[in-house]
Amino acid sequence: MIKGIILLCLFVVIATVVGKLVSKIHLPSILGWLLTGMIIGPHALNWMTQGLMDSTWFHVLSNIAEVTAGMLIGTELILREIKKSGKQIVTITIFEGIVTFIIVAIAFFFVEDIPMSIALVFGAIALATAPAPSLSIVREYKANGPVAKTLIPLAALDDVLAVVVFFLVIGGVSSMYTGGKIQIIPILMMVILPIAVGAITGFVSGKVLKKSCDKKETIIKNMLLIIVTAMIGRYISQNILEINLLLVGIAFSAVIANMVSEERLKEIMGAMNPIIGVALMLMIVALGAPLDYHLILGAGVLTAVYIIARAIGKLLGAYLGGKVSKADKNVCKYLGLSLLPHSGVSLLFTGIAVTTLTPIAPEYATMIQGTIAAAAVINEIIAVLLAKQAFKMAGELEVDNRNQGTEVVS
Repeated sequence: MIKGIILLCLFVVIATVVGKLVSKIHLPSILGWLLTGMIIGPHALNWMTQGLMDSTWFHVLSNIAEVTAGMLIGTELILREIKKSGKQIVTITIFEGIVTFIIVAIAFFFVEDIPMSIALVFGAIALATAPAPSLSIVREYKANGPVAKTLIPLAALDDVLAVVVFFLVIGGVSSMYTGGKIQIIPILMMVILPIAVGAITGFVSGKVLKKSCDKKETIIKNMLLIIVTAMIGRYISQNILEINLLLVGIAFSAVIANMVSEERLKEIMGAMNPIIGVALMLMIVALGAPLDYHLILGAGVLTAVYIIARAIGKLLGAYLGGKVSKADKNVCKYLGLSLLPHSGVSLLFTGIAVTTLTPIAPEYATMIQGTIAAAAVINEIIAVLLAKQAFKMAGELEVDNRNQGTEVVS
């Protein structure tokens, strides 16, 4: 464990250096972090071994990092602000999610002549957006404007929509093959439980953090509360029902943000920003490590169909949702590009789909696994570059004042 922690610290240093080098050529630092993960992971140098990633302490640390990173989204979910644009964000989320789901499913059904049930699984996996890559670009380049402000709360809602749609689809497909019934309650609990856990611990934390104190005390109190929250979430995932720890972190910090004063919230985030930066970096490095760069060479037609159809769905869905909700013109034009990052959530859903389908439709389980794994590698590199371009075209980047490495803006 001690050796592993020392190695992990070394990986953070390497990722920081690579991130800074990448930023020198005007590319997002996150691309450097992602590439670092791929290079040091099991499929390349194997410094970050599969054994290390499977270890209990690494999973605990990852859970804490997820809850911590959730603060980037949760602290932006101020009710008085959401009331101003809540309907708009919900509308865009539904459109970009469902349009992507439909277009990917249709593409696989008609273009590749795959059974509609399996095509729907591809569509359900495609719906999800990984918020960390785009949020890291918002943070690094101090992106500020309608697109960035829409993306942050949308990322939280998108997680909820993705969970509901995916588990309804995979439950329906499994029932179709086995003759069983779809279990609605567990699906709803996968959304309700993480929000409830985060809200309860967030309420306690809000009480504790309400009173102003110095930076050191703020960090100690907040990190202790984050660790407790992560451990509760981890216990539920292992013993009751697997839940999304990022969603727990979002709910946790959203409740705090609505309980403390605006000035106190700035103090908390000012103290926590460097830690959030490291947590986000760890998430991205861990995201890159399992990705096999060899899959780029073996990517076939299915992978191309998936990447292209998903991109069309996100762009068209965000555009239509923006138009229907009368969003800013830049939101309509460019939000879709910031929604392309995908791999962390897609690989999680893919693992569940493969486990579910292997006993009943093994040939399709293998097809899904190969297609999404290759798409994850290719899409993530392209998506990071396009996400930055989205904010640039929207005129929301403060390039001259951007942060380097792991610094986080408040």
